[in-house]
Amino acid sequence: MKTKQKSKIIIHLPEVVGKGYGTFWRYKGRYRIVKGSRASKKSKSTALWYINNMMKYPGANLLVVRKTFRTLKDSCYTELKWAINRLGVTHLWKATESPLQLEYIPTGQKIYFRGLDDPLKVTSITVDVGSLCWMWIEEAYEISKEEDFDILDESIRGQVEGDLFKQITMTFNPWNEHHWIKKRFFDAEDDPDILALTTNYLCNEFLDAADKKVFETMKRNNPRRYQVAGLGGWGIVDGLVFENWREEAFDLETIKKIPGIQSAFGLDFGYTNDPSTLFCGFIDERNKKIYVFDEMYEHGMSNERIAEKVHELGYSKEKIIADSAEPKSIDRLRDLGLYRIKG
Repeated sequence: MKTKQKSKIIIHLPEVVGKGYGTFWRYKGRYRIVKGSRASKKSKSTALWYINNMMKYPGANLLVVRKTFRTLKDSCYTELKWAINRLGVTHLWKATESPLQLEYIPTGQKIYFRGLDDPLKVTSITVDVGSLCWMWIEEAYEISKEEDFDILDESIRGQVEGDLFKQITMTFNPWNEHHWIKKRFFDAEDDPDILALTTNYLCNEFLDAADKKVFETMKRNNPRRYQVAGLGGWGIVDGLVFENWREEAFDLETIKKIPGIQSAFGLDFGYTNDPSTLFCGFIDERNKKIYVFDEMYEHGMSNERIAEKVHELGYSKEKIIADSAEPKSIDRLRDLGLYRIKG
């Protein structure tokens, strides 16, 4: 797949990237929007595109954004490092975690990582080489307010040199059809500046027979889930119990002033099949409303990792009600600094 000719590394991209993303790969318009099911290789294709084209366009710099900064290291940063390894160019890139950054050594171009939880840092980036012309917003459905996207959109501005172009790429799993992304990009009339794609596992030729069987079984046993998790249609499938809810922005300080409102933090233990979860919200019992403002949702978490995560999120001093079926775990978490946790 890779051969060295003099000082160049020759890579046959179709073998590395695979098929199903030709239009995505060639598109140079302003907005490249991709929703996809699991195993649709959308994030890996995006990471490969950026590493390949950062080296192709010496004036390009990239800003990678998610709603919260803490989620970037284990997602986009890791995917981009994977792409560097996949392309066989690790000797040409420098990766640092403080600050979280990737640098293309030959030119000094950089990939920056920011979270919307610190908006000032998003809009105040100054690049050393070239221009900040590209942005990747991963799990874009997390951006619940269109106004927040507009601020990001406005940060990609100014002149670019030569054949360089400005572009924002958004990738996300299918979400509810009332999200502003659907109306703005997928329901938009023909616009040369918008490419809105839906991808799924069928375009991922790197899946083996066992992987494909998972989706075929889902198609047979759970058609509703298959339409979303399999084919990438709009919808919500994970743990959906209630449907009479909506996602919208709300102001925490305003919610706190509702008469009788109470904060609530609930912890459920999991490990292999089920995730460990922390619910963070407000309960308006009189009006029968629940406001969710944060969460933890991860598999394979030890008690030590749960305590560490709760500390990182800043909720270690809150009263947390945990699943009383695991008193031993509750005692251990109390020893680890979650002093107000109880069954």
